[in-house]
Amino acid sequence: MATQPHPSQTHDLIRSLAQECELDEIGFSQGNTALAAPQLREWLSAGYHGDMAFMDHHADLRCHPDQLVPGTVSIISATLPYWPEATPAQAVLDDPSKAYISRYALGRDYHKVLRQRLQKLATRLTEHIGPFGYRVFSDSAPVMEVEFAQQAQLGWRGKHSLLLSRQGSWKFLGEIYTDLPLAFDTTIPDDHCGHCTRCITSCPTQAIIAPYQVDARRCISYLTIEHTGPIPLEFRPLLGNRIYGCDDCQLVCPWNRFATTGDAEFLPRHHLDNATLVELFSWTKTQFEDRLAGNPIRRIGHERWLRNIAVALGNALSNAPLHTPAQNTIFQALQAKTNDPSALIQEHVHWAISQASP
Repeated sequence: MATQPHPSQTHDLIRSLAQECELDEIGFSQGNTALAAPQLREWLSAGYHGDMAFMDHHADLRCHPDQLVPGTVSIISATLPYWPEATPAQAVLDDPSKAYISRYALGRDYHKVLRQRLQKLATRLTEHIGPFGYRVFSDSAPVMEVEFAQQAQLGWRGKHSLLLSRQGSWKFLGEIYTDLPLAFDTTIPDDHCGHCTRCITSCPTQAIIAPYQVDARRCISYLTIEHTGPIPLEFRPLLGNRIYGCDDCQLVCPWNRFATTGDAEFLPRHHLDNATLVELFSWTKTQFEDRLAGNPIRRIGHERWLRNIAVALGNALSNAPLHTPAQNTIFQALQAKTNDPSALIQEHVHWAISQASP
Protein backbone atom coordinates (compact mmCIF):
# COMPACT_ATOMS: atom_id res chain seq x y z
CA MET A 1 0.00 0.00 0.00
CA ALA A 2 1.30 3.46 -0.88
CA THR A 3 2.21 5.66 2.09
CA GLN A 4 2.95 9.35 2.25
CA PRO A 5 6.67 10.03 2.71
CA HIS A 6 8.17 12.78 4.85
CA PRO A 7 7.51 16.30 3.41
CA SER A 8 11.13 16.73 2.35
CA GLN A 9 11.02 13.40 0.51
CA THR A 10 7.74 14.44 -1.07
CA HIS A 11 9.47 17.56 -2.44
CA ASP A 12 12.11 15.46 -4.14
CA LEU A 13 9.51 13.08 -5.50
CA ILE A 14 7.34 15.88 -6.90
CA ARG A 15 10.33 17.54 -8.58
CA SER A 16 11.35 14.25 -10.14
CA LEU A 17 7.84 13.55 -11.40
CA ALA A 18 7.55 17.13 -12.67
CA GLN A 19 10.48 16.53 -14.99
CA GLU A 20 8.78 13.42 -16.33
CA CYS A 21 5.65 15.53 -16.92
CA GLU A 22 7.63 18.12 -18.91
CA LEU A 23 7.31 20.92 -16.38
CA ASP A 24 10.13 23.36 -15.79
CA GLU A 25 10.57 24.58 -12.22
CA ILE A 26 8.58 23.49 -9.16
CA GLY A 27 8.22 25.21 -5.80
CA PHE A 28 6.10 24.97 -2.66
CA SER A 29 4.29 27.51 -0.51
CA GLN A 30 1.65 27.80 2.17
CA GLY A 31 -0.25 30.37 0.10
CA ASN A 32 0.01 33.16 2.66
CA THR A 33 -1.83 36.26 1.39
CA ALA A 34 -1.47 38.45 4.49
CA LEU A 35 0.55 41.06 2.59
CA ALA A 36 -0.88 40.60 -0.89
CA ALA A 37 -4.58 40.70 0.04
CA PRO A 38 -4.63 44.35 1.25
CA GLN A 39 -2.68 45.39 -1.86
CA LEU A 40 -5.22 43.62 -4.08
CA ARG A 41 -8.14 45.33 -2.35
CA GLU A 42 -6.50 48.75 -2.74
CA TRP A 43 -5.94 48.03 -6.44
CA LEU A 44 -9.58 47.06 -6.86
CA SER A 45 -10.82 50.10 -4.90
CA ALA A 46 -8.87 52.34 -7.28
CA GLY A 47 -10.72 50.77 -10.21
CA TYR A 48 -7.53 49.62 -11.91
CA HIS A 49 -9.20 46.35 -12.92
CA GLY A 50 -11.42 48.15 -15.45
CA ASP A 51 -14.17 45.93 -16.88
CA MET A 52 -12.78 42.80 -15.25
CA ALA A 53 -15.62 42.54 -12.74
CA PHE A 54 -14.61 38.97 -11.93
CA MET A 55 -11.52 40.34 -10.19
CA ASP A 56 -13.74 42.10 -7.67
CA HIS A 57 -16.42 39.41 -7.44
CA HIS A 58 -13.88 36.69 -6.67
CA ALA A 59 -11.52 38.72 -4.48
CA ASP A 60 -12.29 36.69 -1.35
CA LEU A 61 -11.52 33.42 -3.13
CA ARG A 62 -8.29 34.89 -4.44
CA CYS A 63 -7.27 35.97 -0.95
CA HIS A 64 -8.26 32.70 0.75
CA PRO A 65 -7.04 29.57 -1.07
CA ASP A 66 -8.89 27.31 1.37
CA GLN A 67 -12.18 28.92 0.35
CA LEU A 68 -11.51 28.25 -3.33
CA VAL A 69 -10.51 24.66 -2.60
CA PRO A 70 -11.54 23.55 0.91
CA GLY A 71 -8.83 21.64 2.71
CA THR A 72 -5.95 23.40 0.95
CA VAL A 73 -2.87 23.61 3.15
CA SER A 74 -0.13 23.70 0.49
CA ILE A 75 0.34 25.09 -3.00
CA ILE A 76 2.64 23.58 -5.60
CA SER A 77 3.67 26.22 -8.16
CA ALA A 78 5.11 25.34 -11.56
CA THR A 79 6.56 27.22 -14.51
CA LEU A 80 6.74 26.43 -18.21
CA PRO A 81 8.83 28.59 -20.61
CA TYR A 82 7.22 29.88 -23.78
CA TRP A 83 9.70 32.19 -25.54
CA PRO A 84 9.22 30.93 -29.12
CA GLU A 85 11.53 30.43 -32.06
CA ALA A 86 9.76 33.01 -34.19
CA THR A 87 10.25 36.09 -36.34
CA PRO A 88 12.09 38.56 -34.07
CA ALA A 89 9.56 40.57 -32.10
CA GLN A 90 11.14 43.95 -32.78
CA ALA A 91 11.23 43.32 -36.53
CA VAL A 92 7.45 42.81 -36.49
CA LEU A 93 6.82 45.84 -34.28
CA ASP A 94 8.90 47.98 -36.63
CA ASP A 95 6.83 47.01 -39.69
CA PRO A 96 3.43 48.80 -39.64
CA SER A 97 2.02 46.35 -42.19
CA LYS A 98 2.61 43.36 -39.92
CA ALA A 99 0.42 42.18 -37.04
CA TYR A 100 2.10 41.95 -33.65
CA ILE A 101 0.72 39.18 -31.45
CA SER A 102 2.01 38.66 -27.93
CA ARG A 103 4.61 35.89 -27.93
CA TYR A 104 2.58 33.74 -25.54
CA ALA A 105 -0.31 33.44 -28.00
CA LEU A 106 1.46 32.24 -31.16
CA GLY A 107 0.97 28.53 -30.52
CA ARG A 108 -1.23 26.29 -28.38
CA ASP A 109 -3.41 27.55 -25.57
CA TYR A 110 -1.24 27.48 -22.46
CA HIS A 111 -4.26 27.00 -20.19
CA LYS A 112 -4.80 23.53 -21.62
CA VAL A 113 -1.15 22.55 -21.97
CA LEU A 114 -0.15 23.47 -18.44
CA ARG A 115 -3.27 22.12 -16.77
CA GLN A 116 -2.85 18.80 -18.58
CA ARG A 117 0.73 18.50 -17.36
CA LEU A 118 -0.19 19.48 -13.82
CA GLN A 119 -2.99 16.91 -13.86
CA LYS A 120 -0.52 14.30 -15.08
CA LEU A 121 1.82 15.25 -12.23
CA ALA A 122 -0.96 14.91 -9.66
CA THR A 123 -2.00 11.54 -11.11
CA ARG A 124 1.58 10.23 -11.04
CA LEU A 125 2.01 11.46 -7.47
CA THR A 126 -1.15 9.61 -6.46
CA GLU A 127 0.36 6.40 -7.81
CA HIS A 128 3.31 6.85 -5.45
CA ILE A 129 1.74 8.12 -2.23
CA GLY A 130 -1.93 7.22 -2.52
CA PRO A 131 -5.02 9.44 -2.90
CA PHE A 132 -4.90 13.06 -1.75
CA GLY A 133 -7.03 16.15 -2.33
CA TYR A 134 -6.03 18.57 -5.05
CA ARG A 135 -7.11 20.85 -7.89
CA VAL A 136 -4.97 22.18 -10.74
CA PHE A 137 -4.99 25.70 -12.18
CA SER A 138 -3.29 27.81 -14.83
CA ASP A 139 -4.74 31.30 -15.07
CA SER A 140 -8.10 29.57 -14.84
CA ALA A 141 -9.40 30.60 -11.41
CA PRO A 142 -8.97 33.39 -8.84
CA VAL A 143 -5.42 32.52 -7.80
CA MET A 144 -2.56 34.82 -6.76
CA GLU A 145 -0.18 33.11 -9.16
CA VAL A 146 2.75 35.52 -9.00
CA GLU A 147 2.51 35.88 -5.24
CA PHE A 148 2.57 32.12 -4.67
CA ALA A 149 5.31 31.54 -7.24
CA GLN A 150 7.40 34.13 -5.45
CA GLN A 151 6.77 32.46 -2.10
CA ALA A 152 7.74 29.16 -3.73
CA GLN A 153 11.19 30.58 -4.54
CA LEU A 154 10.59 30.62 -8.31
CA GLY A 155 11.46 34.29 -8.70
CA TRP A 156 10.51 37.78 -7.63
CA ARG A 157 7.83 40.22 -8.75
CA GLY A 158 9.23 42.51 -11.41
CA LYS A 159 8.29 46.17 -11.61
CA HIS A 160 5.96 45.26 -14.48
CA SER A 161 4.13 43.03 -11.92
CA LEU A 162 5.08 39.76 -13.67
CA LEU A 163 7.15 36.97 -12.14
CA LEU A 164 10.80 37.52 -12.96
CA SER A 165 13.82 35.30 -12.39
CA ARG A 166 17.41 35.11 -13.57
CA GLN A 167 16.00 33.25 -16.59
CA GLY A 168 13.63 36.08 -17.40
CA SER A 169 9.85 36.34 -17.43
CA TRP A 170 8.79 34.39 -20.53
CA LYS A 171 7.13 31.70 -18.41
CA PHE A 172 3.62 30.47 -17.80
CA LEU A 173 2.55 29.78 -14.23
CA GLY A 174 0.40 26.97 -12.90
CA GLU A 175 -0.59 25.64 -9.49
CA ILE A 176 -1.81 22.60 -7.64
CA TYR A 177 -3.85 23.41 -4.55
CA THR A 178 -3.53 20.40 -2.26
CA ASP A 179 -4.23 19.07 1.22
CA LEU A 180 -0.76 17.51 1.34
CA PRO A 181 1.29 18.86 4.29
CA LEU A 182 4.49 20.15 2.70
CA ALA A 183 7.47 22.01 4.12
CA PHE A 184 8.05 25.61 3.07
CA ASP A 185 10.86 28.11 2.88
CA THR A 186 9.18 31.35 3.91
CA THR A 187 12.02 33.58 2.69
CA ILE A 188 10.92 35.84 -0.16
CA PRO A 189 13.54 35.90 -2.95
CA ASP A 190 15.54 39.10 -3.34
CA ASP A 191 14.37 41.63 -5.90
CA HIS A 192 17.07 41.86 -8.57
CA CYS A 193 15.54 44.71 -10.56
CA GLY A 194 17.65 47.29 -8.75
CA HIS A 195 17.23 50.82 -10.12
CA CYS A 196 16.15 49.59 -13.57
CA THR A 197 12.91 51.14 -14.84
CA ARG A 198 13.02 50.04 -18.48
CA CYS A 199 9.71 48.19 -18.25
CA ILE A 200 8.01 51.29 -16.89
CA THR A 201 9.39 53.77 -19.42
CA SER A 202 8.86 51.43 -22.38
CA CYS A 203 5.11 50.97 -21.86
CA PRO A 204 3.38 52.57 -24.89
CA THR A 205 0.36 53.68 -22.84
CA GLN A 206 2.12 54.34 -19.52
CA ALA A 207 0.04 51.62 -17.89
CA ILE A 208 2.72 50.84 -15.28
CA ILE A 209 1.81 53.77 -13.08
CA ALA A 210 4.34 52.89 -10.38
CA PRO A 211 6.76 50.04 -9.72
CA TYR A 212 4.76 46.80 -9.29
CA GLN A 213 1.45 48.54 -10.07
CA VAL A 214 -0.43 48.35 -13.38
CA ASP A 215 -3.56 50.28 -14.31
CA ALA A 216 -5.22 47.66 -16.50
CA ARG A 217 -7.46 50.28 -18.10
CA ARG A 218 -4.40 51.67 -19.87
CA CYS A 219 -2.74 48.33 -20.66
CA ILE A 220 -2.70 47.20 -24.29
CA SER A 221 -3.13 43.57 -23.24
CA TYR A 222 -6.31 44.54 -21.38
CA LEU A 223 -7.58 46.79 -24.18
CA THR A 224 -7.10 44.17 -26.91
CA ILE A 225 -8.12 41.07 -24.93
CA GLU A 226 -10.31 41.75 -21.87
CA HIS A 227 -12.03 44.98 -22.91
CA THR A 228 -15.24 44.25 -24.81
CA GLY A 229 -16.31 47.71 -25.97
CA PRO A 230 -14.78 50.40 -28.17
CA ILE A 231 -11.08 51.01 -27.61
CA PRO A 232 -10.78 54.55 -26.17
CA LEU A 233 -9.72 57.08 -28.78
CA GLU A 234 -6.75 58.28 -26.75
CA PHE A 235 -5.16 54.83 -26.84
CA ARG A 236 -5.78 53.83 -30.45
CA PRO A 237 -2.70 55.51 -31.96
CA LEU A 238 -0.59 54.07 -29.13
CA LEU A 239 -1.53 50.50 -29.98
CA GLY A 240 0.55 50.67 -33.16
CA ASN A 241 0.29 47.25 -34.81
CA ARG A 242 -0.33 45.32 -31.58
CA ILE A 243 -3.52 43.38 -32.24
CA TYR A 244 -3.42 40.90 -29.37
CA GLY A 245 -1.54 41.70 -26.20
CA CYS A 246 1.71 43.55 -25.72
CA ASP A 247 5.21 42.45 -24.74
CA ASP A 248 7.08 45.75 -24.63
CA CYS A 249 7.80 45.65 -20.90
CA GLN A 250 9.30 42.17 -21.28
CA LEU A 251 11.19 42.84 -24.49
CA VAL A 252 13.29 45.53 -22.79
CA CYS A 253 13.95 43.60 -19.57
CA PRO A 254 17.68 42.82 -19.20
CA TRP A 255 16.93 39.50 -17.50
CA ASN A 256 15.17 38.21 -20.60
CA ARG A 257 18.52 38.06 -22.36
CA PHE A 258 18.96 34.82 -20.44
CA ALA A 259 15.61 33.30 -21.38
CA THR A 260 15.68 29.84 -22.89
CA THR A 261 13.64 28.71 -25.88
CA GLY A 262 10.16 27.71 -24.87
CA ASP A 263 8.26 24.45 -25.10
CA ALA A 264 7.52 23.17 -28.61
CA GLU A 265 3.76 23.40 -27.94
CA PHE A 266 4.04 27.17 -28.19
CA LEU A 267 5.74 27.38 -31.58
CA PRO A 268 3.91 29.72 -34.01
CA ARG A 269 0.97 28.38 -35.99
CA HIS A 270 -0.49 29.79 -39.23
CA HIS A 271 2.48 32.19 -39.49
CA LEU A 272 1.06 34.28 -36.66
CA ASP A 273 4.56 35.51 -35.89
CA ASN A 274 4.90 37.24 -39.27
CA ALA A 275 1.43 37.74 -40.76
CA THR A 276 0.24 40.98 -42.34
CA LEU A 277 -2.65 42.96 -40.92
CA VAL A 278 -4.54 42.83 -44.22
CA GLU A 279 -4.20 39.05 -44.37
CA LEU A 280 -5.59 38.52 -40.87
CA PHE A 281 -8.32 41.14 -41.40
CA SER A 282 -9.63 39.07 -44.30
CA TRP A 283 -10.32 35.99 -42.15
CA THR A 284 -14.01 35.12 -41.98
CA LYS A 285 -15.54 34.07 -38.69
CA THR A 286 -15.30 30.44 -39.76
CA GLN A 287 -11.65 30.81 -40.73
CA PHE A 288 -10.93 32.59 -37.45
CA GLU A 289 -12.50 29.83 -35.38
CA ASP A 290 -10.99 26.98 -37.40
CA ARG A 291 -7.46 28.35 -37.65
CA LEU A 292 -7.33 29.43 -34.02
CA ALA A 293 -8.81 26.29 -32.53
CA GLY A 294 -6.63 25.39 -29.56
CA ASN A 295 -5.12 28.89 -29.47
CA PRO A 296 -5.84 31.44 -26.69
CA ILE A 297 -6.73 34.16 -29.23
CA ARG A 298 -9.95 32.34 -30.10
CA ARG A 299 -11.35 33.38 -26.72
CA ILE A 300 -11.79 37.03 -27.74
CA GLY A 301 -14.02 36.14 -30.69
CA HIS A 302 -14.01 37.30 -34.30
CA GLU A 303 -15.60 40.70 -33.57
CA ARG A 304 -12.87 41.89 -31.20
CA TRP A 305 -10.24 40.39 -33.50
CA LEU A 306 -11.47 42.64 -36.33
CA ARG A 307 -11.83 45.60 -33.96
CA ASN A 308 -8.19 45.32 -32.95
CA ILE A 309 -6.92 44.86 -36.49
CA ALA A 310 -8.96 47.83 -37.72
CA VAL A 311 -7.15 50.05 -35.21
CA ALA A 312 -3.78 48.72 -36.34
CA LEU A 313 -4.73 49.29 -39.99
CA GLY A 314 -5.67 52.86 -39.15
CA ASN A 315 -2.27 53.36 -37.57
CA ALA A 316 -0.60 51.83 -40.63
CA LEU A 317 -2.65 54.11 -42.87
CA SER A 318 -1.53 57.21 -40.98
CA ASN A 319 2.08 56.30 -41.76
CA ALA A 320 1.60 55.19 -45.37
CA PRO A 321 2.46 57.58 -48.21
CA LEU A 322 -0.53 58.70 -50.29
CA HIS A 323 -1.60 56.81 -53.40
CA THR A 324 0.83 53.94 -53.00
CA PRO A 325 0.00 50.26 -53.48
CA ALA A 326 0.39 49.75 -49.72
CA GLN A 327 -2.09 52.50 -48.88
CA ASN A 328 -4.53 51.32 -51.53
CA THR A 329 -4.44 47.76 -50.18
CA ILE A 330 -5.26 48.99 -46.67
CA PHE A 331 -8.09 51.20 -47.97
CA GLN A 332 -9.63 48.33 -49.87
CA ALA A 333 -9.47 46.03 -46.86
CA LEU A 334 -11.15 48.61 -44.61
CA GLN A 335 -13.78 49.68 -47.12
CA ALA A 336 -14.86 46.06 -47.52
CA LYS A 337 -16.05 46.16 -43.89
CA THR A 338 -17.58 49.63 -43.68
CA ASN A 339 -21.04 48.03 -43.60
CA ASP A 340 -20.21 45.15 -41.30
CA PRO A 341 -23.23 43.98 -39.25
CA SER A 342 -21.30 44.79 -36.07
CA ALA A 343 -21.58 48.42 -34.98
CA LEU A 344 -18.36 47.95 -33.01
CA ILE A 345 -16.43 46.92 -36.13
CA GLN A 346 -18.02 49.65 -38.23
CA GLU A 347 -17.00 52.36 -35.78
CA HIS A 348 -13.37 51.22 -35.68
CA VAL A 349 -13.21 50.79 -39.45
CA HIS A 350 -14.49 54.33 -40.05
CA TRP A 351 -12.00 55.65 -37.51
CA ALA A 352 -9.21 53.76 -39.27
CA ILE A 353 -10.14 55.23 -42.68
CA SER A 354 -10.12 58.70 -41.15
CA GLN A 355 -6.46 58.26 -40.16
CA ALA A 356 -5.23 58.52 -43.75
CA SER A 357 -2.77 61.36 -44.25
CA PRO A 358 -4.54 64.39 -45.80
